[in-house]
Amino acid sequence: MRHFTFEEAERVFLKAAELRPRYPSIVGIGLGGDERQAGSAPFAALYAEAAKAGLRLTNHAGETTGPEAIWEALAIGSERIGHAFSAIQDSALVQELKVRSTALELNPTSNVRTGVCASFAGHPLRRYFDAGLLVTLNSDDPAFFGSDVANEYLLAHTIQGFSRRELRQLAANSIRASFLPESAKTAWLSRIDSTQ
Repeated sequence: MRHFTFEEAERVFLKAAELRPRYPSIVGIGLGGDERQAGSAPFAALYAEAAKAGLRLTNHAGETTGPEAIWEALAIGSERIGHAFSAIQDSALVQELKVRSTALELNPTSNVRTGVCASFAGHPLRRYFDAGLLVTLNSDDPAFFGSDVANEYLLAHTIQGFSRRELRQLAANSIRASFLPESAKTAWLSRIDSTQ
């Protein structure tokens, strides 16, 4: 969490790297919290060490800050970007996210409830999807924001007009963006494909 000290983050990252060989369920690290407290650049060396230890890299960026925060998250090796709300403001960034196939963990209801987005209808989910980005639909914190994943899918359908086929694509994107082994991804994707 960005609102804790760098030293606290370092302890967590190093502990995750230390425990990874013994506990394969530890698969990644990430930065969360209010990006206005700290950018991603101060954590570059920790991200590099985590990657060398085999950990996957996630990062919340572009929720309460502009597209420059997403560029910064990419620069330190982030594989998945949480929120990425402001990416829509930078067409070069949207293209870069597409070229890299960077997974975007979108949280429309959370963004509405925190005030960074005026409405679910105004969220860039549809525009990102139509631009061919690897978008996933998430609830962020169901207890806090009052919406679970099923509700996010319902709202995507009823408010942003996602078809059943497109909802399946969002579900498939979630599997592709996961840090599961490729064999597990293939098995899950075949289940999604079989529902068509």
